[in-house]
Amino acid sequence: MPIPSANALPLRNQTLLIDADDTLWENNIYFERAIAAYIGSLDHLPHTPEQVRAALNQAERETILAQGYGLGSFTQSLIACFERLAGEPASIHQIAQIHSFAQSIAEQEIELLPGVAELLPELAARHRLILMTKGSQAEQADKLARSGLAKYFSGVEIVAEKHPAAYAEVVGRHGCDPGSTWMIGNSPKSDINPALAAGLNAIFIFHKDTWVLEHADIAAAPGGQYLLEVDSFRRLAEIF
Repeated sequence: MPIPSANALPLRNQTLLIDADDTLWENNIYFERAIAAYIGSLDHLPHTPEQVRAALNQAERETILAQGYGLGSFTQSLIACFERLAGEPASIHQIAQIHSFAQSIAEQEIELLPGVAELLPELAARHRLILMTKGSQAEQADKLARSGLAKYFSGVEIVAEKHPAAYAEVVGRHGCDPGSTWMIGNSPKSDINPALAAGLNAIFIFHKDTWVLEHADIAAAPGGQYLLEVDSFRRLAEIF
């Protein structure tokens, strides 16, 4: 992959579009814990945990298309998956139990990922930072407020989906120069590939618990664009 020459690092006066969930703070690990509890609650059904997870992944794909992202959508996916596997509507008790799994996610404190609290103020002093995330407007705004990081961003973009057109709209709205604009995140599907397709540079930050529906092969950077891969948020200090 192309990288800036060593003499050009660290870069200055860049625009950094930064993802939120699993880039700035932990997120998917809480969903995985809720899903594990959910699968455990279905041990009376004749399905393996792997079969339940595959059915849930499919239910989530369908629900997201209809309702978007967020805890409400996740809860509906859990109910749809349960009813599909059980072959009958969920009871009031079962629905209440499923809601409790989702509620356990909502009650989690914000846990910043290593290096974020220390490095983000430094990045904000040298560059323009714009938070770019997808999902429920209310849920994402609440997490940003609770994180204590909002003051470091000159803009906040919460979009329904991250596709090339969404990146192009954000770049146009904020008057960004694509050549000096970077999308930074942990999702190949939502953060890296569509940003590259929109003409931006990108930095992939590996996270071992990235949501399975965000997995994808990372595209090659087109000519004249940069794509870097790092193993932690802290490594951004070497680049910017």
